[in-house]
Amino acid sequence: MKFLKTVLLLVILGVVALVATNYYIILKAKDNVYSNITELPKNKVGLLLGTSKYMVKGGVNPYYAYRIDAAVALFEAGKIDYILVSGDNGSAYYDEPTMFKDDLLKRGIPENRIVLDFAGFRTLDSVVRAKEVFGQNAFTIISQKFHNERAIYLANNFQIDAIAFNAKDVDNLYGLRTRGREYLARVKAAIDVLFNVQPKFLGEKMPIEQS
Repeated sequence: MKFLKTVLLLVILGVVALVATNYYIILKAKDNVYSNITELPKNKVGLLLGTSKYMVKGGVNPYYAYRIDAAVALFEAGKIDYILVSGDNGSAYYDEPTMFKDDLLKRGIPENRIVLDFAGFRTLDSVVRAKEVFGQNAFTIISQKFHNERAIYLANNFQIDAIAFNAKDVDNLYGLRTRGREYLARVKAAIDVLFNVQPKFLGEKMPIEQS
């Protein structure tokens, strides 16, 4: 009986930690996350956070498609001048940044306005590399709201003046599962902040210069 009570207590504490971390990150990010494009301040660079183009069971990942739509809308509205695509390029068969670039080109974004970051292995890496490698102390993050909130929380920790624009979200079962995983991702982000975790790789500086 004592063992069961201990297990129950640990479960309760875990749930409390998940909920508390979730609301803390929402609170920290709320003033820097935008859904209305007309209210969004302008930045030179939009940081487009990567994701896989295709779903496991086939078809285009709606998170990917909606992020493309959002990035194009910001560029066409003059809210950003460059799109920094940051994603995973972990193997010769998986290359998020290049997939995004190809589709951005098809949507009319000039090639000289697209910059690729092949070492955005996770959100922390993408945000910090935008500052440390690409020379941006202020930029606009582009992803879904739940992802943007976590990205803004991380940016604040690294003294980055970031704002975010919310791409359309996904409301079906696929979206529900993704948001469920986000609770764990937020706990991981809080732990990374606590222990001052740094990006996996930085490397040579490649500042994005205004042309």
